[in-house]
Amino acid sequence: MKKISIYLFLICFNLLHAQVKEPNISVSFNDKPIQECFLEIENKTNEKFYFDSNWSHLNHKITASFTNEPVSSILSAILKETNLNFFHTNNTYIITQNNFIYNQLNTSLIQTDSLPTADQSNPLFFEKLVDATDENDAITIIGKQEEGNTKKTHVIEGVILDTKTKNPLSGVLISATNRNIKTETDIDGHFKIVLPDGLNILEINAMSYKKLNRKIVLKKDAVLHFQLTESVTLLNEVVVERERNKEVKEIASGVTTFNVEKAKSVPLVLGERDIIKLALALPGIKTAGEGTSGINVRGGKDDQNLFLLDNATIYNPSHFFGFFSSVNPYLVNDVNIYKGYIPAEFGGRIASVFEINSKEGNYEKFKGEGGIGPVTSNLTFTTPIIKEKASLIGGVRATYSKWILKQIDNKELNKSDASFYDAYLKYSHKINKNNTLETSIYYSKDKFKISSDSLYSYSNTAVSLKWRHNFNAKNIATFQLINSNYAFAIDYDSNNLKSFNYNFNINESKFIFKNVYFYNEKHKFTYGLNSVLYLLNPGELNPSDTNSLLTYKKIDQEKGLENDLFINDEYTLNKKLSFNLGLRYSTFLALGPATQTVYEDGAPIAPGYVKEIKEYGNNEVIKNYNGFEYRLGTRYLLTETSSIKLAYTTNYQYLHKLSSNTTQSPTDTWKLADLNIKPSYGQQIALGYFKNFKEDLYQFSVEGYYKKTENFLDFKVGSDLILSESVETDAIQGKGKAYGVEFLIKKSEGRLNGWIGYTYSRSLIQLNGETADKRVNNGKYFASNFDKPHDFNAILNYKFTQRYSASFNFTYQTGRPVTYPIGSYTYGNAQYTLYSDRNKFRIPDYYRVDVGINIEGNHKVKKPFHSFWNISVYNLLGRNNPQSIFFVTDNGKIKAYKSSIFAYPIPTITYNFKF
Repeated sequence: MKKISIYLFLICFNLLHAQVKEPNISVSFNDKPIQECFLEIENKTNEKFYFDSNWSHLNHKITASFTNEPVSSILSAILKETNLNFFHTNNTYIITQNNFIYNQLNTSLIQTDSLPTADQSNPLFFEKLVDATDENDAITIIGKQEEGNTKKTHVIEGVILDTKTKNPLSGVLISATNRNIKTETDIDGHFKIVLPDGLNILEINAMSYKKLNRKIVLKKDAVLHFQLTESVTLLNEVVVERERNKEVKEIASGVTTFNVEKAKSVPLVLGERDIIKLALALPGIKTAGEGTSGINVRGGKDDQNLFLLDNATIYNPSHFFGFFSSVNPYLVNDVNIYKGYIPAEFGGRIASVFEINSKEGNYEKFKGEGGIGPVTSNLTFTTPIIKEKASLIGGVRATYSKWILKQIDNKELNKSDASFYDAYLKYSHKINKNNTLETSIYYSKDKFKISSDSLYSYSNTAVSLKWRHNFNAKNIATFQLINSNYAFAIDYDSNNLKSFNYNFNINESKFIFKNVYFYNEKHKFTYGLNSVLYLLNPGELNPSDTNSLLTYKKIDQEKGLENDLFINDEYTLNKKLSFNLGLRYSTFLALGPATQTVYEDGAPIAPGYVKEIKEYGNNEVIKNYNGFEYRLGTRYLLTETSSIKLAYTTNYQYLHKLSSNTTQSPTDTWKLADLNIKPSYGQQIALGYFKNFKEDLYQFSVEGYYKKTENFLDFKVGSDLILSESVETDAIQGKGKAYGVEFLIKKSEGRLNGWIGYTYSRSLIQLNGETADKRVNNGKYFASNFDKPHDFNAILNYKFTQRYSASFNFTYQTGRPVTYPIGSYTYGNAQYTLYSDRNKFRIPDYYRVDVGINIEGNHKVKKPFHSFWNISVYNLLGRNNPQSIFFVTDNGKIKAYKSSIFAYPIPTITYNFKF
């Protein structure tokens, strides 16, 4: 309390004695420490300076010149970038550290009922700061008290890194424990938190890292970087409170985030760690059948999902008929799946967003990781380019998968061949604390031969340049340029005059600007714009021989420009009620050059109703579609461990997949909205209850949803979409509705952990076209191809020791709808098959059991090489699950056959390693 008494004495003394007018002087300093500047001013005046020579900021060097200026003005200038203040009285300058001594009583700083005590963080009074042996007990003062500064809050931002690797840490929880204010780091390790003026006790938590505590007295905004040390003394599984409470306390509903490391113990097909297959075990996410590449989220079509790799669009996210994801899991840090509330920054699809974030490179030392399996092998590496400033991370994966086709219960596939590979490379450069540059390139390639004379291939390419800039303590901006390309080709060689090459590709160039603005502790704004230019080549047929019976044909290129403005406010009304309020304005321009068919007003879109053929010049607007997209998410905390969430989302989709197949095919083409094909529009409302039990050991959630879709694209029976110049005449733009309820119970820690999920859902469509051939089931709603009412998944892991564990998967799904022949009839001396209403029947239900044993090497931290074995059996019971039902007429009789993908147990051994 001695220091408090001195300050009180000085204030009272100043109130009793008038100040003497200070002199004006001229002085120059050339790289001179502040302490010497004081002495030079003393030599030019009768003023005396009093200070503690141990203060480090006295060594701050000054280069400046002053002409006939008051001493106080000179001192203000040279002390501006320090934590020092000054007080003038009776030819005396008293230098203080951090604190300001007022020359008159400021009643706003004094409580009327009692004087503040030393620990109340009042701007007038601070106890002496003592260096502590344990840095967790030390107090850091940031900024200095200034006269007239009435700012009540300050912003701290920075980056949290791993002490050894210097890699940024995402998902780290930063809490001001004495303020009940929290935030967490993003994928780049950045954080921002708004804290009140005065003392704040920070607690920094991250999984598998030592907890860090800091006591900070804030007087201004600041940039602080922290380093966390990995905890190596405990081998038991560590689960941080942030991870356990995230589902309850986050605002958005229908959002799932998982780290790819969690997938390594789950037995999956052919032993390959796979982010997409792991997602399929979650409620609300399904696939039309085993061995198909399409994903259906909450009753949506497979083309209604947006897959992003570091914001670059991946049009085909699968390898090898859907058995593997096209993104190397060893390069993925985490995946965010938005199936309910979709943030305003995302658009272009109406069902879901899969946001895949790659790992950050290591800025300190070279590291590697890889795996050797029965079908694929991969190797990833990361190395510093400039230590602590620039890093490189890359990886490659390839397959030797021909043997697996011999195990599939399908004669055509037994004779086939398939291979794939993918590669990724990313360079990151920390220019300074406010600027980071990142560039990446991704490429994947698949080749497969279904029969002896046709070679199919498809590829994904993505190139990205990203600049992250901190404008100030409250604004973090990201600028990104991206080019994505998807292409497929068919090389048909029949050894006759009908051989050909067929090609398709869609190219997407995208610009993204996003700014995050931390307005205050109640409002966090995210706003920006997206601009996407689409160039689509619908198809090109090249005869392989100059004497070919075929002729060259190419469908005109399609061009479209999509522009979107978005803003989102993450608004905290109070401790219980929070909102995500998002608005997105989306506009799409179908552009020339193009030839469009104009049909008669009010008439069906059919060949007999053509009004005119219209030509459009380069970049001439063919059609403009636009509209607002609304995003609302709200969360109400019932208790600290339970909450209710409501979400409402609307989306436009300007891109359609052209497919007449039951399931997605790699050779499906895409089409942009134009004069005759409208964009799809979807809206969804969801309500959920989230609860944690037994000190957050168990998490339970139940969520219901209802969604409607307008103008999704389907086709009449028998449509030939390849090289079609009038797709609109075969197209039916229908309506869809889907609803369901999802249950999930999860245990995150302990020897036994995992989750059990169940979904009851329906997905119905209505195709009621203008003409009879475009009307299905008399225009009534019927089950979609991916309508599977019951879906149950259980993924359980049991740890025997820290090195040995076992995993168990069980999956059950209702069989998907199918159309059966129900009879035959004779017309005009010809016999025809009579089919049921579309999708009236179902194939048999699907269920599967997988088991796996995981063996890890020892956990010595300094060991240069770590390994991990996975021994698993996929389809342990050898269940002959039908993938499809087809019918063959044999001697006038219709016979039904079923085809399966894996009709036998598939054992695999996979070896993974790190160095």
